[in-house]
Amino acid sequence: MNLAEKVRLAGVVGAGGGGFPTHVKLNAKAETVIANGAECEPLLHKDAVIMEEGAAELVRGMQLAMEAVGAREGVIGIKGKKKHAVEAVTAASQGTNVRVQLLGDYYPAGDEYDLVYNVTGKLIPPGGIPINVGVVVNNVETFLNIAAANDGQPLTHKMLTIAGAVKSPVTLKVPIGISFRECIEYAGGLSTDDPVLVLGGLMMGQHTDDLDTPVTKTSTGVVILPRSHHTIERKLKPAKSQAKIGKSACDQCRYCTEYCPRFLLGYAVEPHQVMRTLAFTGTGEDYFNQWAAMCCSCGLCTLYACPEELFPKEACDDAKAVMRAKQIKWTGPMNPKPHAMHDGRRVPIKTLAKKLHVLDYDLPAPLLRQEISVNRLVLPLKQSAGTPCLPTVKLGDRVTAGQVIGEPAPKALGAILHAPISGVVSAANDKHIVLEK
Repeated sequence: MNLAEKVRLAGVVGAGGGGFPTHVKLNAKAETVIANGAECEPLLHKDAVIMEEGAAELVRGMQLAMEAVGAREGVIGIKGKKKHAVEAVTAASQGTNVRVQLLGDYYPAGDEYDLVYNVTGKLIPPGGIPINVGVVVNNVETFLNIAAANDGQPLTHKMLTIAGAVKSPVTLKVPIGISFRECIEYAGGLSTDDPVLVLGGLMMGQHTDDLDTPVTKTSTGVVILPRSHHTIERKLKPAKSQAKIGKSACDQCRYCTEYCPRFLLGYAVEPHQVMRTLAFTGTGEDYFNQWAAMCCSCGLCTLYACPEELFPKEACDDAKAVMRAKQIKWTGPMNPKPHAMHDGRRVPIKTLAKKLHVLDYDLPAPLLRQEISVNRLVLPLKQSAGTPCLPTVKLGDRVTAGQVIGEPAPKALGAILHAPISGVVSAANDKHIVLEK
């Protein structure tokens, strides 16, 4: 059995948030394999902890992946400021065909387009993916899961950081399906009476006030802030209000575009032009929406660049949705060339944290080494790109830890789901499976 099949059977997906089924990438042919350890979201630390604690397994997973895709080179991209992680991965890669490349402390150094360019000097074609230039990119945690899958271990647990308005920020390894409420207890509990959770980080994460939201395969962490926090107030503003404010207030200053990391790489992303769709809804929508096609939704335009605190990122998200609905394909330039100010306009993480008003929350989140015990897990059937799983168990079934409990339809893109604990199925429908210990 080849590595891609072992990884498919283990249910491994991208652990950095995207959730693309990893076995698909391992069926490709590539020259370079990159481990993305940039970890740009302010306050999150799980990737740094993984590299400090699991450097040897990271390198082993990379070497397995390199052999599978025929790559000659493996590169671990990591910010130079993460000194302990740098030391660990540098030591682990000695004598191998894996090297370490230090990245600057800016946001978003972990964007695949930016990372591939910094490591290889190659620009991914507009609308393309890393494999188009002979590169496979995975999050560092994904490579640990590849190594485990090679040993026959399914993906049942997740590393994540609990940060923000908690008493003791912490990084945990938890069973998939545990609630964030339970995870927060391991961080000493909340330090606010009216919490809002931003799952995945303040820049690109999704917000909720449901503490019982379950951890999934793609969870990277959660930042909890008071509902009254300025960044949360902005995120909670209804979409119609965001658009209405933008329509009346955008003065086309171009700051959103001038700071856009994709624009600075040379791609035709111009959020200020997309903002024009808010005013010209009767004509020109298809044309203006093209300027959002290469947007990576990093959020820098909305949460950092715009001097009027408008919502160009959200306008770009809407524009991309319109393009998908109308099946509009990219017709713009295909020959990106980095902007002359590409290096000079990078946004330091500390500067970004100051803009987000979270410097007071910028604290270490050390690994908690105790075992996390749970009695109940809620396991969503969709935890990856592609289609949801179909349950392979029913109400009342007894399952053992590691047993398959959900599978994608035959030939459909998706990832197998396994039971993280032994127990009884107390609910099973088309949305989730609930396991009771």
